[in-house]
Amino acid sequence: MWSSLPVLLFVSGMSLADEYLAVSAHKGAPLRSRRMVRGSIAQNIPWQALLHFGENVLDGGIGGGALVSERWVLTSGRNLFLNKSRQAAKRQPLTIPKVYLGITQRNPVDPSKEVAVEKVVLHPDFQNNSTWDNNLALIKLKEAVVYSETVMPIPLPMVGQDLEEQEGAQGVVTGWGWGTFFTFSNNLKYLILPVADRGLCRAEYSHGGQVLIDTPQVDNRTFCTGASPYQENVCFGDEGAALVFMDPTDSQVYAAGILSFDKTCGVEKYAVYTKLSAYMPWINSVMREDSDRFSALRTSIMAHIYSKQ
Repeated sequence: MWSSLPVLLFVSGMSLADEYLAVSAHKGAPLRSRRMVRGSIAQNIPWQALLHFGENVLDGGIGGGALVSERWVLTSGRNLFLNKSRQAAKRQPLTIPKVYLGITQRNPVDPSKEVAVEKVVLHPDFQNNSTWDNNLALIKLKEAVVYSETVMPIPLPMVGQDLEEQEGAQGVVTGWGWGTFFTFSNNLKYLILPVADRGLCRAEYSHGGQVLIDTPQVDNRTFCTGASPYQENVCFGDEGAALVFMDPTDSQVYAAGILSFDKTCGVEKYAVYTKLSAYMPWINSVMREDSDRFSALRTSIMAHIYSKQ
């Protein structure tokens, strides 16, 4: 994988976090005319979390996350390891990041926006078979956040909300990931990306990518997006962010996936997401802090009731 990194770095300008601006000379110009060449400035994404480990990739860098309740942030499991390979993650401890909510400006970051972390819960089957397997984690905050216009959760998918299964459906992903100069963006950016055909994505990564050797195994618990019409895409530092849809039938907004494979950077064809609807039983059990004892007790209670019929 690392042998291909120089090529990846050279062409990673086609990413969500490119620092070039297409700024209108007119001060009152609309937002679209001030569009970032590689991603547009996001004015307010209240569910977006910034996970901060260090100022560069070697220090752990940054990642994204999504606030899903007053005390839980959903992110990727790989975000919590400095060396993200499957072999290394089995040996090294979790890294607890600084977590910020309600910000769009990364540098300087407002220290008052940091929220304390109580614990981190990795999916129990994280990296069982590959680097990208079951790439999910939940971060519990020490205190419940106060909701506002700049801090609010993103709903998780309900039954029937399946736009990630519809090729061409457009979702929004946000982050501070790498741009042309191989640095993280200071401004939160967004991209509107189309859902890609899962079969084509699976075939693309079945034996590695165009540049990278280590690519995800695409299955029914993942889905993919392609590049924007401007060939913009996600890159280093965007992992862990939510891909969010607005259902055209009822305007309901929800998170369909967590960005797992963010190494597209203009050299790989598809970004890959962990499909949240496939993991809702686990997510719900963690957020209600379930245990085997509670599960057994519930079963016992119900079995006793039914036995009285």
